[in-house]
Amino acid sequence: MYKYPIIVFEGIEGSGKSFHINNIQKYLKKKKIKFIKFREPGGSKNSEKIKNLILNKKSNYKNLTDLFMYMAARNENFHNIIKKNYKKKIILIDRFIDSTLAYQHYGMGLDKKLIVYLNRVILKNVKPNFTFINTVNMKNLKYRINNRRKNRYDLFNIKFYNKVQKGFIKLSKNKKNYMIINSNLNILENKKKIINKINSLLSI
Repeated sequence: MYKYPIIVFEGIEGSGKSFHINNIQKYLKKKKIKFIKFREPGGSKNSEKIKNLILNKKSNYKNLTDLFMYMAARNENFHNIIKKNYKKKIILIDRFIDSTLAYQHYGMGLDKKLIVYLNRVILKNVKPNFTFINTVNMKNLKYRINNRRKNRYDLFNIKFYNKVQKGFIKLSKNKKNYMIINSNLNILENKKKIINKINSLLSI
C-alpha cells in the first residue's frame, strides 16, 4: 500500500508502545528494508536537549510552556529527521501528533485548535500514514511504571492517565488508518497482529 510510510506508535505510559516499535525495528532490519526510528520528545540533537528539560523530575513548567517545548522539539525533528527521510525511508515514530492532543488537550485541557494549528505550521502537509494506539488497564499501568526508572510524565495520577487514554481512543475512532492494540492481552499475539499489519501496509 505504501512504499515508505510514516508509522506511529502511540499510548500512555506502560502501554507497550516502545516494546512494539523496537520489535518492528528488528523486523525491518531482518527484511533489509530502509527505515529510520526516533521518539518524541527527543530525536534530533536539539530535541534531545528539550526532552531533558521537559522530563526532568525537578521541572515545574506550566501546561502551555510544556506544549510549546514539545512543538519546538517537533520542529527540530521535522527539519533534521522527517524532511530528510520523507518518502525515502520508512519513518517509525514513538509518540507524535496524537500524543500532543491526548496529553495536552484531553489530559491538560489546552485548546485543541491551537495544537492542530501549531502542528500544521510545523509539519505542513506531512502526517502519519498509520498509527497503532496501545492501551493498558490502570492496574498494569501502575505496575509497569513502578518497575522502571521514572521521569516527570510518570508521576501523574491515575485519573490523568485515564483521561489521556480515552483521548487516544477518541482520536482513533472510526478511522481506517488506526489500530488499537490492547496490551493487557497476550504479547505474542499482539506482536503477530502488528507485524501482519506492517506486512499489509508495505505489501510484503
